[in-house]
Amino acid sequence: MANFNIAYNITIEYEGGYSNDHDDMGGETYKGISRVYHPNWVGWSIIDKLKNYQDFPINLENNKELDELVREFYKDTYWNLFLGDDLTEQIIANELFDTSVNMGVNRAIKFLQKGLNLLNRNQQNYDDIVEDGKFGPNTYKALSMYLMIDDANYLYKVLNILQGMHYINCMTESTTQEKYARGWLKRVEFIKN
Repeated sequence: MANFNIAYNITIEYEGGYSNDHDDMGGETYKGISRVYHPNWVGWSIIDKLKNYQDFPINLENNKELDELVREFYKDTYWNLFLGDDLTEQIIANELFDTSVNMGVNRAIKFLQKGLNLLNRNQQNYDDIVEDGKFGPNTYKALSMYLMIDDANYLYKVLNILQGMHYINCMTESTTQEKYARGWLKRVEFIKN
């Protein structure tokens, strides 16, 4: 079964620390948690108090309470919504988790569903599933069937291609987003085989 800590340790490396970039659609963020999208996260009250100190944002580094709140938030808000603990392939769980954190769980699951539909050999291996962004029993069943008969690396590649295309579309729609290209593209990986 997939291990949350493995996925978390990979993703948190991309997320950095505190940021408040006016071009970032997420606005003020801490370790990838956006105040725009998650204004009720309990860590914001700690950050707001620490803003009053001269050494802000350095004083956020190595704050064990904040680090634990981030870890709990990531597990509850992302990992658990696609049943990460129940997935058999760590590489797929890692990718779903990272995409969920960066683009939202709904989009990550839609990418998974699209990938499963594209790789089912015209429904010879299993029926197409609805690409609704919800990790329900049909998605779980299709993923399980796929992993029993096919190489996880193909699905991993499709997920990364879809992730990369999303970044390209974001930059095409708004050139202010181009400054994030290198950071985003670090998240897109390919396996040769």
